[in-house]
Amino acid sequence: MASEIPTLAVHSNKEDPTYESKKSGVVSKDAETYDEPSANRHNPVGSRLGSLLRSFEQQLVEYNLEARGIERVAAHERMKRNSWVSYLQAFLLWVSINLAPNNITLGMLGPAVYGLNFRDSALCAVFGALIGSLVSSWMATWGPASGIRTMAFGRYSMGWWPSKIIVLLNLVQMIGYCLIDCVVGGQILSAVSPGGMSVAVGIVIIAVISWAVATFGIQVFHFYERFAFVPQVIVVCILFGVSSTKFDLSTPPTNEDTRTMIGNRLSFFSICLSAAITYAPLAADFFVYYPENTSRLKIFSLTLAGLIFSFTMALVCGIGLATGINIHPEYATAYDKGQGALIVEGFGPLHGFGKFCSVICALGLIANTVAPTYSAGIDFQILGRYAEMVPRVIWNTIAVIIYVVCALVGRSHLSEIFTNFLALMGYWVAIWIAIILEERFIFRLRTGYNWAIWRDPSKLPIGVAAFIAFVVGWVGAVLCMAQVWYIGPIAKLVGAYGADMGTYVGFFWAALVYPPLRYIELHFIGR
Repeated sequence: MASEIPTLAVHSNKEDPTYESKKSGVVSKDAETYDEPSANRHNPVGSRLGSLLRSFEQQLVEYNLEARGIERVAAHERMKRNSWVSYLQAFLLWVSINLAPNNITLGMLGPAVYGLNFRDSALCAVFGALIGSLVSSWMATWGPASGIRTMAFGRYSMGWWPSKIIVLLNLVQMIGYCLIDCVVGGQILSAVSPGGMSVAVGIVIIAVISWAVATFGIQVFHFYERFAFVPQVIVVCILFGVSSTKFDLSTPPTNEDTRTMIGNRLSFFSICLSAAITYAPLAADFFVYYPENTSRLKIFSLTLAGLIFSFTMALVCGIGLATGINIHPEYATAYDKGQGALIVEGFGPLHGFGKFCSVICALGLIANTVAPTYSAGIDFQILGRYAEMVPRVIWNTIAVIIYVVCALVGRSHLSEIFTNFLALMGYWVAIWIAIILEERFIFRLRTGYNWAIWRDPSKLPIGVAAFIAFVVGWVGAVLCMAQVWYIGPIAKLVGAYGADMGTYVGFFWAALVYPPLRYIELHFIGR
């Protein structure tokens, strides 16, 4: 599929976006409404740095690497047609991205942190991931439809200025996920070679390779993800085979209090939902080069299938490993060193080959880290006109530096990062999705979207209604969240440790107040 992306598409969008319509003598309605500015951005007067950045970007073009940033991909710049390979890529992409050790370690939280047995953990994990994946799969369909990156698409609901808040939150989220990937990878590589490689060195290895793939751009990204799933499927199946005899499939939950157990189930369900729904703010980024006539049903179905297949394998494997902690001392010892070390212990019966499988498993984190690294470089450009002048690859590099430093500092606190960070990120995505859905199915059901105005603040919504709804949703989330460092007053009503309901309450509160506010905004402002 990567070879089907035309060479033109990897270049910065210097061509006239209405080229095809002008050549045929017909100008599209969107082009009449608004002539999209050229992406051949002018440098500030006297800016030597700007000239150097543009020169660097041109060098990327000469080597046929992707220099495009947030510019909309026009119809004539995309793949000419879809083949079965390009559709299959939508499935394989998500399997490669998602079938990674970070999700195996996420599954461990059910038994190890929330005290759930195998059955409860598996049900909460799979169904939580399913609901989150439905949202991310729907968002992926907007890539071919619009040719616009996900965060730029969000401007049609949040407006020009409020959408920047969403971009900042998404950057924090993506960098945070990369941080987790690097720490898990570092733990695995260190456990394979005790005394020979530190966790810090493993972190740097994962980060450098991820940076290289993301820097090369969308062609290399798609090519890598097309095949990255193969070794991961093999080693995860091997891990199931060698460790399943130590899974505890019969022990009841460790906590006998019914209300507390209900709260823990809901909290683990929420954290798995959050892991899946947080793909939504970048899901469309990977399909903007697909033709406009791409079947939305096929992209949705294949994305959903890829996510559920990979989530189920990874989460259930992690749950099984964690159930063995209380009955197998070697598992408990390994878990005390880190979740990554428990994965290595799961391969233990295979001895030398098990260490080889552990290394392959760790390298699978690269596929998971490349996606947010690539999208982070684009999202930085959405923060402002001057940020847009900086080439995507520079922003990629800055993102990598940030999450490597954070990973090195937080490498001994992975469980805390997981339980506090993942759910916290899920709150804002759920609130944002509520606004996106209502804008689409209530206010744009008949009018649709004018894709040509994606970077025109004067024609995009002003965003007051969306911003107020977003704040109201956050208030609901704060009242109902249950984290180690804070339990909301409503969440406290369920069990000894509360129940994390912030994702659902935030979604519904925002969904409740957005429609009337948006009607008022349209009445007085008109956009």
